[in-house]
Amino acid sequence: MSPSLAWDDVRFFVAVAREGSLSGAARVLNVEHSTVARRVAALEARIGVRLFDRMPRSWTLTSEGEALLAPAERLEHEALAFGRAAKAAMNMQGTVRVSAPPAFASHFLIPQLAGQTDRWPGITLDVVGEVRTANLHRQEADLALRFMRPDEPGLAARRLGELSFRLYAAPAWLTRSEADWRFLGYGEPLGDVPHQRLLADIAGARPFVLRSNDLAALHHACRAGLGFAMLPSFLARADSALVEVPGADLPVLREIWSVIHPDVRRSARVRLMADLIAEAVQASAAILV
Repeated sequence: MSPSLAWDDVRFFVAVAREGSLSGAARVLNVEHSTVARRVAALEARIGVRLFDRMPRSWTLTSEGEALLAPAERLEHEALAFGRAAKAAMNMQGTVRVSAPPAFASHFLIPQLAGQTDRWPGITLDVVGEVRTANLHRQEADLALRFMRPDEPGLAARRLGELSFRLYAAPAWLTRSEADWRFLGYGEPLGDVPHQRLLADIAGARPFVLRSNDLAALHHACRAGLGFAMLPSFLARADSALVEVPGADLPVLREIWSVIHPDVRRSARVRLMADLIAEAVQASAAILV
């Protein structure tokens, strides 16, 4: 390897190899696809090896590229470990990035923490509301909140409590025949979570008129009278435009888990934010269920 070859050169190669295309790698790296193409070409020129066969819609590894992928991934592993260790060595001044389901982040987490800023001076809280699972091994977040027990190896998980999902609708729906009921639910791939499976059973052959991966969108559609939806109690219980619809197997309880990479857990500021979030969830048990 040339002495000038650094991890930043190799990560573009790894991203394209994993994603199979320039556009996929560009999304992962958050850069333009032209930047990816330029950096890969520069790496090939530097090492004197053609790494990819360029196709109109995909880039496939050459035999030489396949031989170099495993060493490149080992380099990636070490670079990420170095980054986590460096972050852990920093003091209380800095950013803590938290990944959480969007509605939980905006309607519960931020309001709970907003009144406690004097307990985390010097920390910038970066809250990312996302339905996908952030990859903590790849430093996409310092801390993640999830509604199911994590199964990824090598992560430290902490059960914080539970939240409930109940069936809600605008009051006018309860004056109509149940045969006319319409439903609002998640689209793929979230349709297989427990409260959505129950909603599908309740709906039976009756139609879904809206699907969305945005819980806030389902909430607003429900309160506007579009149909019945399974909503978290902390979001819908205090909404005067909605009524709870009782039924068998309701409510559905989901566990709330805090997940962190062990390397990052050494950071005092990440530990502090993890503890404050755990405290907020546990103190709000009555609101959440």
